[in-house]
Amino acid sequence: MTSTVSFRSRPDATTLDEPTGAPPSARVRSLVRPTGSLAYDVRGEGPAVVCVPGLGELRSAYRELAPRLVDAGFRVATLDLRGHGGSSVGWDAYGAGAMGPDVVALVEELGGPALLVGNSYGAGPVVWAAAERPDLVAGLVLTGPFVRPHELRPAMRMALRVAFGGPWRVRAWDAFYGSLFRAGTPADHAEHRGRLRANLAEPGRFAALAAMLARDDAPIAARLGRVRAPSLVLMGGADPDFPDPAGEAHAVAEALGGAHEVWSGVGHYPHLEAPERMAERVAAFASGVGFGPAVARG
Repeated sequence: MTSTVSFRSRPDATTLDEPTGAPPSARVRSLVRPTGSLAYDVRGEGPAVVCVPGLGELRSAYRELAPRLVDAGFRVATLDLRGHGGSSVGWDAYGAGAMGPDVVALVEELGGPALLVGNSYGAGPVVWAAAERPDLVAGLVLTGPFVRPHELRPAMRMALRVAFGGPWRVRAWDAFYGSLFRAGTPADHAEHRGRLRANLAEPGRFAALAAMLARDDAPIAARLGRVRAPSLVLMGGADPDFPDPAGEAHAVAEALGGAHEVWSGVGHYPHLEAPERMAERVAAFASGVGFGPAVARG
């Protein structure tokens, strides 16, 4: 499907050459922030959906989901986190609370409100945005969300320090990333992992990832109860990042006052492991909260 993309004119939104990991057939843009610039792309027309990936990932993590949502009538923006993909390095802060305003700025650039989709670490900035700027958020969908503090076991903490502290750190992250899938991988999974390794090997990028690993999720947890937008937590029942995925999904959804679903056999990346199912669920959720394309056409 061929679609055109329209943007509100802003002096800090500029066209970029496609950086490492850019999805095909998407116009790459740059959003200038006080201490750096963020790469994002937009495709399609209709109600806005903003997709935020997890740490150590590229915005092309949504390469399977975004086209399906575009076909369903949405305008989809995917964002590179600070220090990742085509976004700049050397930021003053890498916490989820610091990146919540980045999500707000992108929604404002798109002309919001928007439905926000956040995976893993990317769920934190989504929650922040929903709590602080409810006027810009029509709803939020969180997958495998890290939005509450989790105490790592001492043995795990030591393993992470060893794995990600040496010259082998990019390979170690790649191996860890690969272990998080449970229900299959996209056809281009190997190529994507190659792009991901190449990006993380660039100066300053793994430092950004390491800073995010050392985050404090307490400020995001404190905002869960302040979110008023409709919310849906989608958790893979086999997500290896959580000792009790179903229990975590229930706890996060309860704090948000939203709904949750646990997908049997799915790991940490529902948007890559079950993209058709997720696209249908996101579209149905959007329609249910009065934000679907049919509602927009009115």
